[in-house]
Amino acid sequence: MSIQQSDVLYTAVATAENGRDGRVATSDGRLDVVVNPPKELGGNGAGTNPEQLFAAGYSACFQGALGVVARNENADVSGATVTAEVGIGKNDDGFGLIVKISAAIPNVDQAKAKELIEKAHQVCPYSKATAGNITVELAV
Repeated sequence: MSIQQSDVLYTAVATAENGRDGRVATSDGRLDVVVNPPKELGGNGAGTNPEQLFAAGYSACFQGALGVVARNENADVSGATVTAEVGIGKNDDGFGLIVKISAAIPNVDQAKAKELIEKAHQVCPYSKATAGNITVELAV
C-alpha cells in the first residue's frame, strides 16, 4: 500500500553528477562518494557503485525490519547480521537487478530464523518497493 505525501516522516535527498561515473552526495553532506562502474562492467572500479549503495541501504533497512518483527515475537536477534547481495545483469529491456538477503541470527534456531526473515521481508520498505519488480531470495 502506498503512502501519501502527508504521511512522509523523513525525506532523503541525494544528487548524482555524471551518473555511474561521477559523484553522489546527500543534501546534508553526510554522504559524498565517488561512483565508478565496477571492473566487471567495464569501469575502473575505483569508487563505489549504485549496486553497493543499494545493497548497503537494503541490508540496513532489512535489519531494522527484522528487529521490529523480533520485538513483536519476543525473539532474541542480538548479534544478528544481514547481508544483501545485489547483482546487475542484462535483461530484455536493458539491465535488471537481483537480490539475495542472508541473515545470520545466532540466538534462534534455523526454523525460527527463517520465519523471522520471511516476516521481515513483508514489512521492510525496501522489500515492499521491490516486490514484483526484481527477484529477492531469502536465506538463513
